[in-house]
Amino acid sequence: MKKMKKNQKKQNGGDMVLLTGTSHPELAQEIAKKLGIPLGAVKLGRFPEGEIALQILDNIRGKDVFIVQPTCTPPNESLMELLILIDAARRASAKRITAVLPFFGYARQDRKDRPRVPITAKLVANLIVSAGANRVLTMDLHAGQIQGFFDIPVDHLYSINVLGAYFKKKRLKNLVVVSTDVGGIKMARGYAKLFGCDLAIVDKRRESDSKTEVMHIIGFVTGKNVIIIDDMISTGGSLVEAAKALKSNGAKDIYSCIVHPVLAGKAIERIQGSPIKELVVTNSIPLGKEKQIKQITQLSIASLLADAIYRIHYNESISTLFSSAGVEA
Repeated sequence: MKKMKKNQKKQNGGDMVLLTGTSHPELAQEIAKKLGIPLGAVKLGRFPEGEIALQILDNIRGKDVFIVQPTCTPPNESLMELLILIDAARRASAKRITAVLPFFGYARQDRKDRPRVPITAKLVANLIVSAGANRVLTMDLHAGQIQGFFDIPVDHLYSINVLGAYFKKKRLKNLVVVSTDVGGIKMARGYAKLFGCDLAIVDKRRESDSKTEVMHIIGFVTGKNVIIIDDMISTGGSLVEAAKALKSNGAKDIYSCIVHPVLAGKAIERIQGSPIKELVVTNSIPLGKEKQIKQITQLSIASLLADAIYRIHYNESISTLFSSAGVEA
């Protein structure tokens, strides 16, 4: 990340304020450290019946406020904290409010694929805008079109450079990148281009929200080292079934590269009993102690987010952050 000059810090650094709720304070603290600013003081509590009580303790009048709050587990609590923080900042006369969402929850419900279902991703976007956010900074959305659900500017970052650099250091030979479904081809193609290797696809049929059945493999994986690419792992069912299918089709070592480690239900148990040698994720979502197993490696995206926040604050282009991402900015 570009280093801020000392005179810039003295002149303009006081205009930037970084706030966070309770969903991922460790990431917010790491971002603040990268930016060289203190994390803003927020008093968070609960009323007797469980409602969120909140107060921003620092003066933010006329300040450029960035609120770091992934809407991860528990998603409803995290989302409400975000909305209340935005509302509090707006009523405190902040100059600009940017919602920094390393993980955007409710993104899986992005269209009507069945009768009488909501488009919850659009609902959440409306809530964030109505609360008073002027801008959104997010990363690896489940579906790119979610950017269009917002009526405010959205900066959509990709973690491919962070995750890709890790795998490049491994110098894996005879490599193939695998997408877990047709919808993830674009993301997997970016990794295949970065690694200079072939691409394969797992053709699957989803029987329910948590259960999938692998049909067959499109592409050649026999005798190859595999990296399975996806944006999110929830219960781990799709990933583990894909890994088993790849192994039965002659794949050698199987790795997985997934951005958002939701890891709900029996995900950890499934991963431990799977042929996956290593699952590499980011810290867009915190990993509890029960999820910190040998097979999982977590990489930090704090520098990426700090760089983007710095550029937004100083009105600089963030297109350079996509220069080697293999995706369109």
